[in-house]
Order: sequence, then structure tokens, then C-alpha cells
Amino acid sequence: MAHAYTPGLKVTSRMKYKVIRMLPIKGEVNVKVGDTVEADKIVAATYMPGDVYPLNMANLLAIPPKDVASLMLHSEGEKIEEGEPLAQTAGIFGKFKKIYKSPYSGTVETISDVTGQVILRGPDIPVEVRAYISGKVIDVAPEVGCTVENDAAFIQGIFGIGGETFGNIKIAVDTADQTLTAADLSKDMRGCVVVGGARMTVEAIEAARKFGVAAIVSGGMDDQDLRDFLGYDLGVAITGSEKKGITVVLTEGFGDIAMASRTFELFKAFEGHEASVNGATQIRAGVMRPEIIIPLDAGSTDAEPEHSGGFLELGKPLRIIRDPYFGMIGTVKALPSDPHVLGSGSKARVLEVELNTGEAVIVPRANVELIEV
Repeated sequence: MAHAYTPGLKVTSRMKYKVIRMLPIKGEVNVKVGDTVEADKIVAATYMPGDVYPLNMANLLAIPPKDVASLMLHSEGEKIEEGEPLAQTAGIFGKFKKIYKSPYSGTVETISDVTGQVILRGPDIPVEVRAYISGKVIDVAPEVGCTVENDAAFIQGIFGIGGETFGNIKIAVDTADQTLTAADLSKDMRGCVVVGGARMTVEAIEAARKFGVAAIVSGGMDDQDLRDFLGYDLGVAITGSEKKGITVVLTEGFGDIAMASRTFELFKAFEGHEASVNGATQIRAGVMRPEIIIPLDAGSTDAEPEHSGGFLELGKPLRIIRDPYFGMIGTVKALPSDPHVLGSGSKARVLEVELNTGEAVIVPRANVELIEV
């Protein structure tokens, strides 16, 4: 009989980890091959063109478009500050002149005598790319970016919000099944990656943000707490761009779920070590998982096999990773051998999952991943 196999989240105490750091447009790369960099090192930088501000100067001054150029006080290419006179009418007998002051700082980009429009370009926007992880630069693409590599412990989460950050690991609870509350947070955790056990409360996240915690990681979270924290329903989207002042990662799913014991012990083993965290998540095509990378000293220690999946068997614990049951936990109740017709009309291999609520649901096998115990 053929085995049913499903992937899971990667958790390993040592592996080779490479990260490519790229600029959105060409700029300057500040490192060379062989350089050793820290996570906060700016490895590449550039400037993005500033915002565009169109001004209908003909209407603003009540003049024909062909007269706009002659009344401008600044030529194309000249810089101007907010509040500085940009254009001025001749007035009547030298009096009653109308002066238009620039509402923005920037550069006069174009002056049109056809439309009467003036285009201001805001100041260039600096873009800096940091190394993200501590390690060695192994490749450089001139004017574009570089690749950083290191041996690292690597932990994938199931869901996260917030972008890239880093800090030293701080364990906030005693056991993997302990709820992370606001009382477990303190001001000495500023800049740290704080690790909890089971469910993290919204009060804990707010306390962490108040204390300046870089990232908070725990087993689970109530979906209502997530809505309360974000202030809106997230829906199905790519996360990672939220500006909440903290990165949040769930390692197991939604609800009061204990962190996998092996994951918790791995965090404990590396308490005090620097970790890089990215909460970016995408659960549709092109799956992206939140991740925690703990750079290690390069050495000859053999890489540990990744714990990232296994065989589907009756009674095995798993999580569902697609809507409408995303993040829910259950066990394998049945593994029908014949393809099942889905609501969309397509056919797929499925399994029956008994959720922790007691409800049994049918889901495609591609929509689940095993939980390591």
C-alpha cells in the first residue's frame, strides 16, 4: 500500500542558511566577498525617486497655460522648500500680485506650457538593506546586492505578522504549555526575541510592544486577539508589512496550543543567542513561512537532519494550513483512498480530520501538515 506523505514545518538545530539581500533598484553595495557582517550591517543602499506632486498652476494663478513658464520663480531642476514662493503673477501696474507658495519640498521636475501643469518631485527616499543575519558574504552582485551565509539553527512558524528584526533570545515562561501573559514581560526584554509557550494573549503582545521587544514567539493565539491587535480582519493576504512596532510569530496555530516540545527545547538551548526573525507569511501559491534563524559559529559539526514532515497515519496530530480551517488543530480520522469531489468541482486526495472541537471535516491532503510531538 502506498504511503501518504505530507510536509511539515522545518525545525533543525544546525543547517547551512543563505539569504540574498537585494536592492529594489541599482545602488551601492557596501561589502565584498569574504566580509563578516553582523545582522544590522547595512550591506547595500540606494535612493528611490521621491513622490510626484502635480500642480495645475494655470488654474491656481488663473492664467493661460502658455504664460505659466514666464511666471515661474524656479526653473526645471531647481530645488524648492515648502512655503517658498514658486510662481508669481505680474499684477496690475505692479500691484495686486498673486504669489503661489510651494506646498511641498522637492525639485521642479517639469513645467508645461501646454497643460499649465507644474510637476514637483519630492526628496529622494533612502533605501537601506541590512544583512538580516550575522555571517559571511559569499557572493556580491555589483550595484544590486549580496548573499550572506552562516551555519544556523532554523525554526519555521505557521503564521506571523511584522517584518524583519533581530535580537537576543529570552525565554519568558517555564514550560511549552504555559500561556504567555503580560505579567511574563518586563522592561529588561527591550530589543529581545521573547519566547512563550502556548497561547499568547493580546495583553502580552501590547506589553511587549510597550517594553520595546523586537519579536514575540509562542505556540498559538486566538484569532479574536489577532483582530484586536491589528484593528482589522486580516483575511487571506501576504503579511509582513504591518507597522505595529513588533514582529509576532506563531509556531503551531490558532488557539490555546502548546509549542512543540522540541521547538521549545531548541529555543531554551539557544537562550541569550542572537536570532533573526521575519513574520512574513503567505498561505496560498508561493507559500512563505515566518522564520527564526539563530546564527552559529561556523564549524565542522554535521548538519542535523531537518524535521519537516512525515507519513500520514490515523491518530497523528496535524494542523490545517488553508482556509476555511486555517490554523486549526486536529488528528487524522480517516484516509480515503479514492479521490474526493471538492466544493470547487475538482477532484483531490483527501483525509478526514477530527478537530479539537470534536467536529470532523474533509480537507485535501495538500492542505495539512503534521505536528511534531
